[in-house]
Amino acid sequence: MAGSPARPTRCVRERDDPRTRLHTEQLSGTRGPPRPRPRPVRALPPGTVGRDPYAAFDAEALESVVRRLDTLVTAPAGSREEYSNLGYAVLGAALVAATGTPYEELLHRHVLDPLGVTEVAAEPPCERRLGRRGPFGRPERPWTTTGAILPAGGLWATPVATARLVTGLLVERRLGEPAPGWQRAGRVVWHNGATAGASVFAGAAPEGWILVHRLSGDGEATDRTAVDLLRRFVGS
Repeated sequence: MAGSPARPTRCVRERDDPRTRLHTEQLSGTRGPPRPRPRPVRALPPGTVGRDPYAAFDAEALESVVRRLDTLVTAPAGSREEYSNLGYAVLGAALVAATGTPYEELLHRHVLDPLGVTEVAAEPPCERRLGRRGPFGRPERPWTTTGAILPAGGLWATPVATARLVTGLLVERRLGEPAPGWQRAGRVVWHNGATAGASVFAGAAPEGWILVHRLSGDGEATDRTAVDLLRRFVGS
């Protein structure tokens, strides 16, 4: 589970076809529901906004947290729902430990390959990354998500691959009922997430499905856009 350093994104090309490039999706890194009381993007220590909050979060750091989980509990298990990126990191570490197989390989073997989704990777070639740009148009360095935090949403995917993932899991349900990690609001099954300014919302109802991704701006605006469009299908 050793983490690898983040790679600079200066080599991202501006004029290649955006349909062939990859972008961060974070479908497992929720910020919170698109309706009242949205939760923050991350529970970050003061002073980390705008920085790389996971640069030092390697396997050793995860193990240190796990060893003192009993001191971090704020409520009895099962008494209330609270999203946690750490929970996904712990679950991913448990799967890796139980199988002796890298997390990314497990994901491809049990989820992506059965769905026929191929253009998903933790570290795609730099020239295929479509990342956020700063005020003067210069590429910004992405957060370090290839270490212990990878299961919480450290993967890159093309828009086509992401759409196939959403339809395969939520519409066609080729792997069965959506996993408990997906959020539910009436007939809508949804998830959202954000990383270093980029945000995404994916949702599906019997009448249709939606996938909205933005490289910058307010993540709540991404949610509102997606929900407004989806309401046109569900009629509510």
